[in-house]
Amino acid sequence: MLDFSDASFSEFFASELKVSIGDPRYAVNGGSKGKRLRYFLQNCDDATAICTLTALWEHRSEYLARSGSKDPVVNAETRYQGLINRLLGGAAPLPAAHSASAGTIDRQKIAKIKLDLLQVTSLAPHARGYAFEGFLKDLFSAFGLAAQEPFRLRGEQIDGSFLLGSDTYLLEAKWHGQPIGVAELHTFHGKIEQKAAWTRGLFVSNSGFTDDGLVAFGRGKRVICMDGLDLYEMLEREISLIHVLERKVRRAAETGSAFVRVRDLFPQ
Repeated sequence: MLDFSDASFSEFFASELKVSIGDPRYAVNGGSKGKRLRYFLQNCDDATAICTLTALWEHRSEYLARSGSKDPVVNAETRYQGLINRLLGGAAPLPAAHSASAGTIDRQKIAKIKLDLLQVTSLAPHARGYAFEGFLKDLFSAFGLAAQEPFRLRGEQIDGSFLLGSDTYLLEAKWHGQPIGVAELHTFHGKIEQKAAWTRGLFVSNSGFTDDGLVAFGRGKRVICMDGLDLYEMLEREISLIHVLERKVRRAAETGSAFVRVRDLFPQ
């Protein structure tokens, strides 16, 4: 079970999944971490199993990256994605380049995305917001994140959505002259809370976020944030968007912070 101790294993399940894995009911077949996990997965519903496996996979990826270890399991990512797809309804495994941990960078595609972003900055203020939404859709699609066009529900506008692993993310995209404050963050989080429990949100603000707004927004929300500097550094340093989002999700789970800069997540 990777680097988990009994205590950290329990803490992981409590913080990530709101599950008390130390409960005796999960020790029917034995009290080891592996046996508890196996019993839990065999007796929970598919949606919970997917959330559990996704969280464990993200932890595993971080663990291997930190330790610099070679993956000891042959075709681990393909096997993991195949299991997730079977739980989702029997779909065939996704190609590795489209999976949630793919890190392959198509430099030609990145160069085009950089150019597209520069073109957005050259537009008149009124046109930038719509063009920014389109840019983000193309960016997510380039990394195989099944991006959807902006759509409107009764009484609210959603700027788009995409898939990261087994999670659906709603998108809020803003290109304003001033940093985003707490009111906009709370409004977006309110949209997320009205959706299914597994829905999460990504708020992308080219102009960033105010420090006071982030403090007032608080911790432990279902929203992560990116700003224009994040986008620039990600493209300039050719870091996979998937890796950026996974690292932001992981840091949010560990610290409760909705916004951690790319330069802090990937120090040079």
